[in-house]
Amino acid sequence: CEECGKSFRHRSTLTIHRRVHSGERPYKCPECQKSFTNSSEMVRHGRIHTSERPYGCSQCGRRFSDTSQLLRHWRIHSGERPSDCSQCGQRFGDSSQLAQHQETHTGEDSHPYPTCGKSFSDPPSLSKHHAHTEEKEYRCSDCGRSFNRSSNLLVHQRTHLKQK
Repeated sequence: CEECGKSFRHRSTLTIHRRVHSGERPYKCPECQKSFTNSSEMVRHGRIHTSERPYGCSQCGRRFSDTSQLLRHWRIHSGERPSDCSQCGQRFGDSSQLAQHQETHTGEDSHPYPTCGKSFSDPPSLSKHHAHTEEKEYRCSDCGRSFNRSSNLLVHQRTHLKQK
C-alpha cells in the first residue's frame, strides 16, 4: 500500500485495503443501505435481515451467522482460553471478555448510571442496573412481586418452591 506501507499477498486484498484510506464503500445492503468495503462483509451483514445461521456447532447444534462467532462459541466446549490477564493471570475465551475483566483492576467504578449516579466497574453491570427506567413487567403469580427481567422472576419463583 502506497499510503501506509502494508503488504498483501493478493492484489484483491490490497484493493479492499485501499478503501480504508479512501473511505470508498461500494457495496450497499439492499435492505438497509448500510455500505461496506467488500462484498463478503455485506453478505455477512445481510444475515441480520434473513436470520440465516449457516454455521453449526458439531457439539451442541447451536447455529451462528459467521465463523468467528462459531469459533468463540466452540471455546465453551473445548475450554480454550487464549486471552490472559497480565495482572492476575485469569484466562478468558476472547479479548473482549479480557478487556471487561481488566476494568475490575482499576479499583474505580467508572461507569455511572445517569439517573441515580450509582457507578459500576464494568458495562455489563451498568446495563443490568435498570431500577429507574425499566418497567417491571414480570409479576410473580404467588406473591405479586414484580421484576424487570424474566430471569429474575424465575429465580424468585424458586423461593416459593423451596428450591435452591
